[in-house]
This record gives sequence, C-alpha cells and structure tokens, in this order.
Amino acid sequence: MREIQFREALREAMSEEMRRDPNVFLMGEEVAEYNGAYKVSQGMLDEFGANRVIDTPIAELGFAGIGIGAAMNGLRPIIEFMTFNFSLVAIDQVINSAAKMLSMSGGQYGVPIVFRGPTGNAGQLAAQHSQNFENWYANTAGLKVVVPSNPYDAKGLLKTAIRDDDPVIFMESEVMYGDKGLVPEGEYLIPIGVADIKKEGNDVTVVSFGKMMKVALQAASEVAKEGISAEVIDLRSVRPIDYATVIKSVQKTNRLVIVEEAWPLSSIATDIAFNIQRHAFDYLDAPIFRVNSMDVPLPYAPTLIEAVLPNVKRTVDAIHRVLYRK
Repeated sequence: MREIQFREALREAMSEEMRRDPNVFLMGEEVAEYNGAYKVSQGMLDEFGANRVIDTPIAELGFAGIGIGAAMNGLRPIIEFMTFNFSLVAIDQVINSAAKMLSMSGGQYGVPIVFRGPTGNAGQLAAQHSQNFENWYANTAGLKVVVPSNPYDAKGLLKTAIRDDDPVIFMESEVMYGDKGLVPEGEYLIPIGVADIKKEGNDVTVVSFGKMMKVALQAASEVAKEGISAEVIDLRSVRPIDYATVIKSVQKTNRLVIVEEAWPLSSIATDIAFNIQRHAFDYLDAPIFRVNSMDVPLPYAPTLIEAVLPNVKRTVDAIHRVLYRK
C-alpha cells in the first residue's frame, strides 16, 4: 500500500489497462500534449504515443461519436470530457447511440466504452459549470454509472469499467483530484454495483456517493461526539444501485439519511427513498430524510455556494430529525 492522489489512481488504472490491452486508448480535449486539464493523463502521451492518447478539437459530439464507432469495431475507448457539463453537447451520441446500440442491433454490436471526467461543483465556476447529471445518465437504460469517492475505489472501479462490455459513465470531481489515499500496488478490480460500508454504526444509516461522502463521514464524526452511531454507506455506482446493502443497514438502524449533491427532483436520493420504503417500510422508525442541493442554479458567490450545497451542518440536522423527530 502507498498513498497516492486521486488523479494518480486514475492514471494508473488507464495506463495499466493500456499496457494489458492494445485496444484501449484515451481521447479527449487536452489529454495528450497538455497532460490533461487536471493532469490525470500526465506522461501517458510519452509512453503510449499519439495513436493511443489523442487530443481532440472542442467538439464533444464529434469525438464521442468517433469513440462509439471505434468501440463497435472492437476497440475500447476512454473518452474524457473536460467536465460533464460539456457532455450535454454529446448527449445524443451517449444516450441514443452508446446506450441503445446493443439492443437496437439485436446483440450484434456492443459498445465497450468509458466516458469519464469531473462532475458537480468545484468552487466558483458558476451555474453552467457546476451541475450534477448522475441521475440523468442513471435514468438511461443501457448505461452503467460509477461515481467513486476515493483513490482506492477510483482505480479499482475504472479498471473494471474499461473491461466492461457495456458503456460506462465514470464521474469524478475536480476538487478530489488532489485527494490522497492508500492504494495497493499491483492488480485489483472492484465490481460495479457493489456498495461499501465506510463506517459501521447502529443508530442511523447515512448513504452517499462521490465527493459528498466527505460530508457524510464528517457528519458521522460530529454526531459521534453526542453518542450517535451512524453507519455510512458509499454507493460507488448509481446504476446499478446496491439496494440490498442499504436495506440490510436500515433493517439494523431503522433510520435513513441520504446525502446527494444534485437537485432534489428525480434525484438518486428520491429513488433510494422509494425503494427503501417499498422493501423495508416495516423497519423504519422515522421518515427518510434527503439532503440535496437547493433547487436553484448554483450561484457564483462563495457564501451562496455554501448555502446551496449539502454540508455537514445540514446533514447533522437531518440525522437529528430522523432520530428525534425534530
């Protein structure tokens, strides 16, 4: 085990898979000469050359389509969006081609492709560059959607995603690229669709994913000072969702709080809440509580960003509400 940055874990995953399989290649804006907008692909051009680490024009629709065509012909592309806000330009290719091709071709054409890049707020980037589209893609049959929260999970999940025969949306966070964590040397894979209990507890279940796991874990630490034992679950992927792990936890704790950065309407939290009340209603001792972003475009001012996004205080308040019916 050694401590490396989130970006380094992603780079290791891609590089190891490119060494293992000559059909894997990386394509996107600034991934080659500039070493990636967030230096995730630093040094990869030198190792693999311009035929496998490919700079593109600012044309997401075009290079997403090229990647899908390559995947249909036996290659395994990794398509990097500089931010998933820009993926909206390519959404027709992702949703109407990549996600549906296997079904529409009667199983003749698979699309083993990974679309990866940062998602969500990353400081003062204002409304058009601070959005979360995990629920958009998770609502599309034919896609898998992965949102890792730490370097260890990021590497193992990305390697699995690259080997997957289905299209995978792999969503990271700009503010996590410099985060450090322990990552083992050598080969390991993490299956998509298996949640991880990051902290065990008995009084309340707190579910989250991606960078909101920091909020969930910090809130759990805060309430621990009051003697409240929170179990914290990292979904790791939001399509498929590991409902079984969440249900089992709720059967133990009898209370559920869900923390998600996206807007509340039709969110991942909404779907989890529905499925838990459907399959574990008799175990609930309090209504399920969601902590989402406020239902507004994200402002620019730091004080307003803090007011809009989920934070530790709002999560602690939610835990108190399900415990004490405040």
